[in-house]
Order: sequence, then C-alpha cells, then structure tokens
Amino acid sequence: MPSTQIILTENIPGLGAEADVVKVRRGFARNFLLPQGKAFEVTKASMRKLDMLKGKRAEREAKELNEAEEIARRIGKSKMIFTLETGETGKAFGSVTANDIATRIKNELGAEIERHRIVLEHPIKSTGEHEISIKLHPDVAATLKFIVKSATEPKPAAEEAPESGDRTRPPRTRDKR
Repeated sequence: MPSTQIILTENIPGLGAEADVVKVRRGFARNFLLPQGKAFEVTKASMRKLDMLKGKRAEREAKELNEAEEIARRIGKSKMIFTLETGETGKAFGSVTANDIATRIKNELGAEIERHRIVLEHPIKSTGEHEISIKLHPDVAATLKFIVKSATEPKPAAEEAPESGDRTRPPRTRDKR
C-alpha cells in the first residue's frame, strides 16, 4: 500500500494532533486531508513551518488546561438540586441523565460541557445526595455534588387513613320495606 508523510494542521481524532507528522495512505491525504487544509505534505519548507505549528499547539493546550481548571473550580463550588416526580411509595418515574446535568451546568454556570464527558454508569433514579465525576481535560477532572429531591413528598401512613370520627356525612342505612 502506498503511503506518504504529512503534517497535520489541526486535531483529527484517531490520527493525531496539530503539528504531528503522521504516515497515511496517499489517497486519504490527496482526496481528503490536503484539499480541506487539515494537513500539508512534508517538505524542507514545511519542516520549517513545523516549529511555528508546535508553538501554536502548546499555546492552545495551555489555554485549554487553564479553562478546564477554572471550570472544575466553579463546578466544585456549585450545589445543584434536581427534582423528580415520584409515586406514593417514593419510587421515581424519571431519572437524572448526563444530558440533564450538562444542560443544568450550561444554564447555571455558563460552561458548555459535552454529555459524554460526564461519568455516569447509569441514570440516577434515587433521591438523596449524589456525587459524580466530569472529565474536562485529560489532566483535569471535576467532582459535582448534587441533591435529587422528590417533587411530591410521600405522605406518612398515619395521614393516609382517615379516622372514623372525621367523616363528613353520616353512614348510609338501608330502608326496610
């Protein structure tokens, strides 16, 4: 299989990051990467540009790391409350999903986080206090603490059964004919 070396100008998942020299098939480089400006061929002149790309990459990575650390601090300080509809027994009808958490973080903190970065093994269906992890950057993870409350509080058993003296109308009697 014929292959060629190219220098990437941006991050391409599964292939490499900005300023990486990678070996790819000629057709992939010729038909996709080069025309879209995602890469350029390795030449003596392009190797000189490589240092500029590496500097740009280092600046971008440092900026992303600082932003992730700032968001992690804001997430760590926040305390969120979610409400779920529950039945008489206290069992939840819905659940709190990663998408719900991402939307709430965006609305309350102004930080846009992809739902795939929120680590949830399964949707949260129980009330109480919960703690989850959010991977903001390969080096930064935030911990979010939140409370799930019931929209309707379950009634105690003593209140549900009316006492015999509390009736509003007298008991029915049968007519004897």
